[in-house]
Amino acid sequence: MATAKSKEEKSASSKAQDATVLLTTDHELVSDLFAEYEETDSVKEKKQLAEQICNELTVHAQIEEEIFYPAVKQALKDKELIPEAKVEHATLKSLIAQVEGEKPGEEMFDAKIKVMHEYVKHHVKEEQNEIFPKAKSTDLDMVELGAKLSKRKEELITARS
Repeated sequence: MATAKSKEEKSASSKAQDATVLLTTDHELVSDLFAEYEETDSVKEKKQLAEQICNELTVHAQIEEEIFYPAVKQALKDKELIPEAKVEHATLKSLIAQVEGEKPGEEMFDAKIKVMHEYVKHHVKEEQNEIFPKAKSTDLDMVELGAKLSKRKEELITARS
């Protein structure tokens, strides 16, 4: 039995990915969802896509705030980038709450999704161009951090289902 368990552990660790790769994959997924939203005229599809966007962003922000940001902040002894990212998350959460309170077809819905998209693009650019490279330059084990992010993400997705 011990042999089987060690194989499972090896398999799990070999599937783990760099934290920045996992977060970048999330960014790409949300970007694709925003693109789909912009391309459809169907109110039903817009509703589904908006819900998925809000869910993805909520989970993504939570794993960053709980795991990634504290680790990077400590490793970088950062007092600027991470606090700014947290403020951006707070604004994003406010937009998510507003979108969740309206229905597609209402006057402000598309406008709020558009602003959310622009805001997310700005935030992603800062993360990928500033935070991620600096995080990679530290002694942080990015694969271990990625495994923690992945595990927590699965827990949150399960809890939201």
